[in-house]
Amino acid sequence: MAPRPLRIIVAKAGLDGHDRGAKVIARALRDAGMEVIYTGLFQAPEQIVQTAIQEDADGIGLSILSGAHMTLFPLVVEQLKAQGAGDIVFFGGGTIPPEDAEELKRLGVREIFTPGAPLSNIIEFVQRECGSRRELVG
Repeated sequence: MAPRPLRIIVAKAGLDGHDRGAKVIARALRDAGMEVIYTGLFQAPEQIVQTAIQEDADGIGLSILSGAHMTLFPLVVEQLKAQGAGDIVFFGGGTIPPEDAEELKRLGVREIFTPGAPLSNIIEFVQRECGSRRELVG
């Protein structure tokens, strides 16, 4: 029996209504053979994490263009830990300065992709990191 494809949540949090990039990423991941669940706009960190748990997701990709990344990304990390789901690979993207990206990685965000990141890099990251997670959790 073949294993199911990687399952990835793509989300937009807070009041950020710009979702074109998130939809491009979702489509690229889907075209690479993954199951993608796009949560839509205006999601709370708690909702995103609950969706990931309910859908048995291997990863969460969060897009933020509003400037609220230093608030919303850490809230998702906290919710993942609080729900016992800290093994779900959490990555993000948006207009995030390099110094903020480093701090977010220190806090537990696995990777940050900024505008213009090649889709192939994002796909390779998700395949590698979420595939490794799946091997660990069985």
